[in-house]
Amino acid sequence: MDENQTNTAFANEQLRRRSLVTAVKQRDSREAAKLLMGELPNVSGQILLELNPGQVTDILERLSEDYVGRVLSAVPTEYARQWARNQAYPEGCVGRMMDPAIAVFPPHITVGQTIERLRSLIKTTFVTYGFVTDETGKMLGLITMRDLLFANHERALGEVMLKDPFCLNAETKLSDAMKSVLNRHYPVYPVCDGHARLVGMARGQTMFEEQNLEISAQAGTMVGVEEERLTTPWPRSLKLRHPWLQVNLLTAFLAAAVVGAFQDTLDQLVILALFLPVLAGQSGNTGCQALAVTLRGLTLGEVRPGRERILVMKEASLGLLNGALVGLVAAGGMYYVASAQHNPAAMMLSLAVLLAMIGSCVVSGISGAMIPLTLKRLGADPATASSIFLTTATDVASMGLFLGLATLLVLA
Repeated sequence: MDENQTNTAFANEQLRRRSLVTAVKQRDSREAAKLLMGELPNVSGQILLELNPGQVTDILERLSEDYVGRVLSAVPTEYARQWARNQAYPEGCVGRMMDPAIAVFPPHITVGQTIERLRSLIKTTFVTYGFVTDETGKMLGLITMRDLLFANHERALGEVMLKDPFCLNAETKLSDAMKSVLNRHYPVYPVCDGHARLVGMARGQTMFEEQNLEISAQAGTMVGVEEERLTTPWPRSLKLRHPWLQVNLLTAFLAAAVVGAFQDTLDQLVILALFLPVLAGQSGNTGCQALAVTLRGLTLGEVRPGRERILVMKEASLGLLNGALVGLVAAGGMYYVASAQHNPAAMMLSLAVLLAMIGSCVVSGISGAMIPLTLKRLGADPATASSIFLTTATDVASMGLFLGLATLLVLA
């Protein structure tokens, strides 16, 4: 094979690897693992080295034990050890998304010796900070490139290091870790275990990517597509989505039962059917606004113990005010339509619309706050199935109140 053929083959292999990296990044951990299982272990190892370490941990757990062993033997030792360590931590913890802390030094070596060691490290690794530990691995301090640049080369590293630096605990939940780093914006955070031993480092970019993925997944979690990507095969998509559609159907039957209970009212006042979607839509949007604010507050840790009642009262008040304002407009619309049809009960129908709008928006606001708070108290994901339960509450409240008030005010 001549030089041109060799170069072409190399370029094709590089292009194929880049395509594989892109394909793996776009898939969930299950589908990514299936894709990698078709590759040689050394190829899979090279692809994993280019991924977010949190994604690497999830993928490795989907691979067979034998294949994982062969992949780990094909990557640098420090990464193999780190990936194996990351899998020992519970899902959602900082420990699952650690990179290896490679630039680790003892406190007694000099600045000059540290610089010489870094010269060889930076040929293969991007180094942001150096970490200083004792013989047991306990974190003593952190060294920046600026410190090394301006310090006397004869001074001991322990004399110029930043002592007691901020670090993360490997067992800390990502959501809690994000609160602690919110105002720091460091590129890299040292991660220690419960005994203050350095066990890895977490890149700020990695943490934000994982947090964005978690937040974006919440909307999907509400309707059963939290693990689905565009590349997910249709049988798995069906399996993920269909159970929630069955739950939604059952809750829809409840709303239909409310309407059925007032069938006589609808038969006598057909005009009510025109305004049922109006009330359901407005109250639904009110509930969704309350739900979004509550979920955001839970994610950012703004909903502290004892403040739940304040949140619920605020959403109830906003529901009352918004319901009154949009209710007046809807009541005006009802009066116009009823008057055009020469309905003698136009005023009472308008009053029914106004009161039903106010009442349903209050119920929707309270439900939008209470549903995620209740799910969290029960130990469930606050986002799980929230939209389904919220839709049921808003539909039942809006239709039940409207038809009930119309029966009471017009037909009684």
